[in-house]
Parts: sequence; C-alpha cells; structure tokens
Amino acid sequence: MVKYSLVGYDGSDAARRAFQFAVDLARCGGGRVRVVSVLQVTEAGADACALLMADSGTERLQELLGELAAIVPDAAQLVDLEIVHGSPGDVLLSQVAQYNIDHLVIGHTARGALARWLLGSVSSNLLARAQVPVTVVP
Repeated sequence: MVKYSLVGYDGSDAARRAFQFAVDLARCGGGRVRVVSVLQVTEAGADACALLMADSGTERLQELLGELAAIVPDAAQLVDLEIVHGSPGDVLLSQVAQYNIDHLVIGHTARGALARWLLGSVSSNLLARAQVPVTVVP
C-alpha cells in the first residue's frame, strides 16, 4: 500500500493531473502526498543566482499552496510542500531517499525530439534511476 507519494510540481497541466492522481491515491490508502517544486537555474550569472536564492520562500510556498488548493480544496491537510533549488531529477530522487517516499508521481509534457535532446526528460531520467515505483501521468 502506498503511504507517501512524491509529486514533482511545476504548475503545468500534466503536473496538476499528477497532483490530483497522487491525492486520490493517498485518500484511498490513508497516505500523504509530498509536493516538491524545483527551481532550476539553467543560464544565469552570479547576480541572478543570488537573487533567486534570496527569493521569499514563504511567499512562494503560500502561492503554491493556494494553487494546489484550487485543485484539491483540502490540500493543506493532505500535503507536505517544499520548494527546492536544483536539478529536477536529482532533487526528486534525493527527496525519495530523504523522506522515505514509496511512490513517485510525475507529469509528462510532450516535447519534440530536439527539445528532449537539448533539455533532457525528467520523466525518462526518473524512470531510469528511481528505486521506487513511478507513475507518469500524461
């Protein structure tokens, strides 16, 4: 039985569907959902990185909780929420180990072959490296 699911959340339609799926699963089994939003700096100078790191995490967490509550009104009672800086695949895999996650749920956004080659695919990365079951929600 799944007790603690992790959802990688980026605000996309696929991430919203993944969140809804994880909440529905948690309700069926009395589990919880950990939602992690990963902020990734891809190309920026030191000033931009410093500004990003100094960003008000509390304010962004409240915005994110409001967004999740629009999907699931009682989200605050079911969800642990965190915003983390880093590479999405690495952050999510680290969270699996750190928080004893037993199920990973991610959304998949269709990209062309060139975009996948240039940017990579978080879902492919996680499917290849995760040590827990992964559900990919289209």
